[in-house]
Amino acid sequence: MARPVERILVIKLSALGDFVLALAAMKKIRAAHPKAHITLLTTPPFEALAKICPYFNAVDTGGRPESFSEWIALRQRIKAAGYARVYDLQTSAHSNRIFQALRPGPPPWSGVALGCSMPHRNPLRNSMHTLERQADQLMYAGIWDDAPTEAGSAPPPDLSWVLKSTPAQRPVPGSNRPRPYVMLVPGGAEHRPEKRWPVERYSELARILYSRGFDVVIIGGPKESELAHAIQRAVPRARDLTGRTDFASIAMLGAKATLAIGNDTGPLHLAAAGGAPAIVLFSRASDPKLSAPRGRVAILRAENLSDLPVAQVAQAANSLAPQVSAAP
Repeated sequence: MARPVERILVIKLSALGDFVLALAAMKKIRAAHPKAHITLLTTPPFEALAKICPYFNAVDTGGRPESFSEWIALRQRIKAAGYARVYDLQTSAHSNRIFQALRPGPPPWSGVALGCSMPHRNPLRNSMHTLERQADQLMYAGIWDDAPTEAGSAPPPDLSWVLKSTPAQRPVPGSNRPRPYVMLVPGGAEHRPEKRWPVERYSELARILYSRGFDVVIIGGPKESELAHAIQRAVPRARDLTGRTDFASIAMLGAKATLAIGNDTGPLHLAAAGGAPAIVLFSRASDPKLSAPRGRVAILRAENLSDLPVAQVAQAANSLAPQVSAAP
């Protein structure tokens, strides 16, 4: 008689940058359970990316129930699945509520929920970068004996599977030999304006980059089109892709970009994980030691991003992507 397939649940609900970093832990979970049926519990914005990710067999986007009936339905789905393990990579008050809703008899659970069977008890966890913290969590869960937990030691997430699952496309149409391009990510969360470098600085930087021989591609959500239009007034040939890219295509653009420059926001994490050399601009509002992307990444910091000069960013850009040729 065939043994039943082991069922695993991974929880990661948001936000985009954190989701991208968590892909490293998700890869390890798949490697530790190669024959298991693994479900990701997440939210709708991540559905398309998760469905092409090779680490999951199923995606449940109901991870943030609001009504009582939605909570009951989520509890019933988890109970009925009979999960052998749950890896909570969200480790938030919300995922703790999910755990508590499963009493009595919650499944074996890796995380920080009160009473869980595989708690991540490292008292330093909140001062660790996401990559090392989640590696350490999986070590506590018994599936990563040699987890890279020293600061800066964990490798970046691997998004090579995006390139295999997304059709090749030329993001910047033109000649048969298009110019190399730089991605700009000038936006970010609306409620965190302190994490944004002023758009006037991006416009000035775009002029410099275009004069060095690079095309400019602007990435962001639909509400950030005004930022793109402001940059286009400085560089009319800059391409506005705000609101026109899903998460997979941003990673694809990053894989082919000469450079990505932007605020500490999710799309820049995707571009860096896709393979782009990246410059990330941090204000005092966030700490790169805890959440910066990894790879060929330069971190520029200023207490107030309005004090960060264009010349400093342009110099970092020249170091990562030397001048190509003069623009026509």
